[in-house]
Amino acid sequence: MKKFAVGTDIGGSHISCALIDIENGSVQRESLSEFPVNNKASADDILKSWITALKKTISKIQRNQLSGVGFAMPGPFDYEKGIAFFKGNDKYENLYNVNIYKLISSALGFSDNFPIRFMNDATAFAVGEAWIGKAAGHKKSIAITLGTGFGSAFIELGLPVLDRKDVPKLGCVWHLPYKEGIADDYFSTRWFIKSYATKTGKSLAGAKEVAEFALQGDINAKNLFIEFGNNLGEFLGTWVKSFGAEIIVIGGNMIKAFDLFKPSLQTAFEKQKNNIEVQLSELKEDAAIIGSARLLDNSFWEKIKPLLSKM
Repeated sequence: MKKFAVGTDIGGSHISCALIDIENGSVQRESLSEFPVNNKASADDILKSWITALKKTISKIQRNQLSGVGFAMPGPFDYEKGIAFFKGNDKYENLYNVNIYKLISSALGFSDNFPIRFMNDATAFAVGEAWIGKAAGHKKSIAITLGTGFGSAFIELGLPVLDRKDVPKLGCVWHLPYKEGIADDYFSTRWFIKSYATKTGKSLAGAKEVAEFALQGDINAKNLFIEFGNNLGEFLGTWVKSFGAEIIVIGGNMIKAFDLFKPSLQTAFEKQKNNIEVQLSELKEDAAIIGSARLLDNSFWEKIKPLLSKM
């Protein structure tokens, strides 16, 4: 009877959750709940928003059909114990040292041993893509998300690779040195905001506005996307070769502007003789929801459980 799991994606300003068929990864659309969340609110208010969304989704089935709840959760977070350690990242900081597992379980009326499981959000996105998305059928894939931050994960045979010589430390790249800072400084929306302001003296809200200017013929905006693609290909190329990835799947809000940096990204890969397939996610936000729900597939859980402490 326990055919469904709740997959949950915790974004910077919202929560999205849905029932997922854990046999085939399909999203039960009628169960989708999306609620805005004030990430600077009190712990109680944040958790109330999360609980409201979860209850709405769970109400679509009988409790005896529910195998558990999975969370795609940003870090820093203790993914084994379900404890938040958000600090220094300007969101959800009032949840610091809060046991999310216990509070969610209690609020939803679950027994003490009811499965509520957690995984890094970028890893959940990659797992979802490897299960039923663009990376399905590939032995080795890299998934990246481009938006307010730079998310990434390396996947082999459906599982994240976190601690091996052919991948970066922690199995992600946002923290790695690049040029005058770290990768996250160059492959996130704030790079576009800062760079456009440096070139023009104009302050824009985000990469979306820079893309709109580029499409209108703004040469400064166009050149920024060309530079972005060159930088991204240059940076990722070393890890593509090291890991032997067959495909890169790109998600995040910035994929809407992909045509503006696709040519320079491909050129950068070609210069390094990287014949890597690059695809945009079609699952989009669903990928993280689906990936988090897969934590309730017991055979998958037994394989990924030992890796949680390294996320």
